[in-house]
Amino acid sequence: MSIESVFILLFAVATAVALAARRARVPYTVALVLAGLILGYLDLFPAPHLTKDLLLFAFLPGLIFEAALHIGWREFRDNALTILLLAVPGVIASMALITLLLTPLIGSLGAGTEFGWKQALVFGALISATDPVAVVGLFRHLGAPRRLTLLVDAESLLNDGTAIVFYTLSLSLIAGSTPHAHRLVLQFFSIVGIGALVGALIGYATSTLIRRIDDPMIEITMTTVTAYGSFVIAESLDASGIIATVVAGMICGNFAARSGISASTRIAAESFWEYVAFALNSIVFLLIGFEVHLRSLLVHWLPILAAYLVVTLGRGLVIALGGGLVAFTRERFSWRWGVVLTWGGLRGALPMVLALSLPADFPSRDLIISMTFGVSVLSILMHGLTMSGLLRLLGIAPEPADREREG
Repeated sequence: MSIESVFILLFAVATAVALAARRARVPYTVALVLAGLILGYLDLFPAPHLTKDLLLFAFLPGLIFEAALHIGWREFRDNALTILLLAVPGVIASMALITLLLTPLIGSLGAGTEFGWKQALVFGALISATDPVAVVGLFRHLGAPRRLTLLVDAESLLNDGTAIVFYTLSLSLIAGSTPHAHRLVLQFFSIVGIGALVGALIGYATSTLIRRIDDPMIEITMTTVTAYGSFVIAESLDASGIIATVVAGMICGNFAARSGISASTRIAAESFWEYVAFALNSIVFLLIGFEVHLRSLLVHWLPILAAYLVVTLGRGLVIALGGGLVAFTRERFSWRWGVVLTWGGLRGALPMVLALSLPADFPSRDLIISMTFGVSVLSILMHGLTMSGLLRLLGIAPEPADREREG
């Protein structure tokens, strides 16, 4: 079967799943993963592998740019302390907690004789990202408060970029190529800073040009070039492409979209990017299901369960610590929001492709891949299916009937 036929078939499956999920009141992204798991197990047709290059250069820039377009400067500024705490120190704390807890736990289970603190550190780095591919598509339809949605969206976008940086640095640290702590810190700020600068320059240039043009097709094309161009240019400079795309998207969403384009162009651009996000999410979540081999996960079910519990506990502790640090500021949030932020820390495609990109001779590579896939699938299915009920239980989101009346 040709690759063109496969993608047409994937879109047909995604359409059918969307209709079924709407009737069953199941989150669309969760239904896609379930469909992918079933179709992958039945092996009815070949699907393209979800590789690192495919995710980073084909899917993530569009998804991240679309999400960043909706983040307002004022909202981000008013919640910047919380977002940055969770996206940088929060990722470091999560890595440290996972390393400390998982190293002895895996050893006591006898699951991996070569699994030591180095393997736990790498796993902690790649699994610490709350993947925006999973989170952004899920949270928008649950009726959560705007500020809570912003915290989830913005934190997931930024810590997605910082987690990749920490993953790269952890591999370098283990290999001995960056042995000193101060060099790691400088390298981190260089990667993030250059990425942010690239995104700011490209976003500003695009916004300036858009303000002088009144042609919807050209303006939408320019935003597409900005989304993918900022990512590619930053990566070519050994900087963070994700951070570059986030910054470019925020600038375009605030500077261009809100004051530089006509109302009709704004509607066209929003419709275009909404469809792009829908299409990319559809393929990504189906491929997540196809990529998972259930038999392999069953073999490592005990370390997967242990890793899931440790990752979830680590996420909860990080949210509690972050909540405590902002408790006496205007950015404080309730314990109910803390529970949602913890449960909303879904893992998705990014940790999976990072695990697959580990060197072939990396110790305990197969175990790390199995744990990553298992934790990602568990978080998508368990948290995704229960998120709506959790929001209603905590009194944060309205009941479905209330949402329908409001709509």
